[in-house]
Amino acid sequence: MTNNATRTTAAPAAAPVITTPAFWLPTMLVLLGAFLLWLGWPVHPAPLAAVLLVGWVPYLVLEHLLTQRGASGWKVWRYSYLLLLLWNVFTTYWVSYSTLGGGITAVVANAALMSLPLTAFRLTKKHFGPKLGYASLPVFWIAFEQLHLHWFLTWPWLTLGNGFAQANQWVQWYEYTGFLGGSLWMWVVNLLAFLSIKNEKLKIKGGAGEVVKPQPLLTFNSSFIILSLLAALLPIGLSYFIGSRVQEKGETAEVLVVQPNVDPYNEKFEGGSRFVPYDEQLTRLLTLTEQNLTPQTKLVLWPETSLDETYFEATFNGYPKVQRLRDWLSRHPGLDLVTGLTSVQQYGSDKAKASPTARFREDLGYYDIFNAAVHLPGPAQFYHKSRLVPGVEGVPPWLSMFVIDLGGTAGGLGSQEERTVYPMATPALKVAPVICYESVYGDFVNQYARNGATLIGIITNDGWWSDSPGHLQHLQYATLRAIETRRDVARSANTGISGFINQKGEITQQTGWWVPAVSRATVHLNTELTFYVKYGELIGPACQVLAVLLLVLTAVRAVLQRQTKQSKLA
Repeated sequence: MTNNATRTTAAPAAAPVITTPAFWLPTMLVLLGAFLLWLGWPVHPAPLAAVLLVGWVPYLVLEHLLTQRGASGWKVWRYSYLLLLLWNVFTTYWVSYSTLGGGITAVVANAALMSLPLTAFRLTKKHFGPKLGYASLPVFWIAFEQLHLHWFLTWPWLTLGNGFAQANQWVQWYEYTGFLGGSLWMWVVNLLAFLSIKNEKLKIKGGAGEVVKPQPLLTFNSSFIILSLLAALLPIGLSYFIGSRVQEKGETAEVLVVQPNVDPYNEKFEGGSRFVPYDEQLTRLLTLTEQNLTPQTKLVLWPETSLDETYFEATFNGYPKVQRLRDWLSRHPGLDLVTGLTSVQQYGSDKAKASPTARFREDLGYYDIFNAAVHLPGPAQFYHKSRLVPGVEGVPPWLSMFVIDLGGTAGGLGSQEERTVYPMATPALKVAPVICYESVYGDFVNQYARNGATLIGIITNDGWWSDSPGHLQHLQYATLRAIETRRDVARSANTGISGFINQKGEITQQTGWWVPAVSRATVHLNTELTFYVKYGELIGPACQVLAVLLLVLTAVRAVLQRQTKQSKLA
């Protein structure tokens, strides 16, 4: 028989009662963070770039809040990923204008990749505490950005240092640090701004049955406020000082950039609804050029894939259009032409002599197709685009189903390792042929200057992005390459925007969008090398070394902590 008078039953543990902050605050922080990062990004008015210096504060508050609530790592990742996804959508939605499925894949995958350094930061903070944790955040992020500049899924469009392109008067010191210096600056200021408002004593998670009293999520720390203001303003002041001392250097030459405005969807390629025959496209280019040449013009730039029929490099001079070009150039002694084209290089039937990207056909043997540039007159000098757009040009076979169709030849193109520089008839004029997407890579473009380039010549076709922020961001990013190398930039874009950028990163001339146009300017041909050009990218590799060290230490610390916990339980 059970004695009911003495029997006791344990009362169920009451869940902690959280009265502050409101349950919806994490979602609001996600929306605010994505909005601020979009608002500060090009091509909004330049002063709004200042928003980027606090754009990550909502994420840092979100992570702190969820940690204090005792949220699982999976829950923190979900909120973090949502913030990154929305930022990617707001800023690069235009990628879907080419192919909806490919654009969605690019945005979803890039946000997932961006979440990796944030996850590494949380693990470090969990096992080593907030001091080393917060210090590790810019290290992991920049290590990721450095990786994203070099692996096969490279997509550095949202590298944080690019965010200051519209306000490049604030980052004239990129000639020393490159654009990853801007990423470091952004994180340092954001972290200091967050620490200036973080409530160190915030307690949200209570014990069983404990009611946590309402308390402020944020407080103000005057020391960190001062530090964050100094961290924001001193680099800007230094930039204005450096910029005030920059003068256009080098001999001069007159350059012509041509914008034929051939619709890449309907007119440029065979199969388009209003396909313009290739002979007529060439006539349009020659007519626009001839109408704007002067006796002083030394160089003409035509856009990417201006000659889009497939040209076999071994028999290049035998093509009627090439003979037509050479005949036209012979009537203009001293004039050089750099144009984009699609070319083919054959390797024969021996696979050992072929490149890793080579294709095979019974009638051709092994061969590569290139998005290329060629320099005329004289012996044709080819440059093969080396930074290929993932999902469009650089596609491993196992990812071929996700190819984004941008017209022309796509998927698995060939490339080359070295940066070719074209010497011109004018001795001081040495041109870096930068094709489209390559202009987003600072450490890549500086190799041209190291190889002797005195002018950066960008040839591109941005028409498939329609009239979106995409082509405008692409133009603005080129201003950072001018600052990093202190080289003038001449830019020829099929549908726009074409123009010129000086050595301070100022756009001195630009055409309209989606109109046939020509721009002519006198450029300066600087031969001096900046610190960034001489020594290359230093910040990115250094952060990668530190990131690996931190990951190893975190893994070891996690194992030791688990063993200690298990021994105590035993």
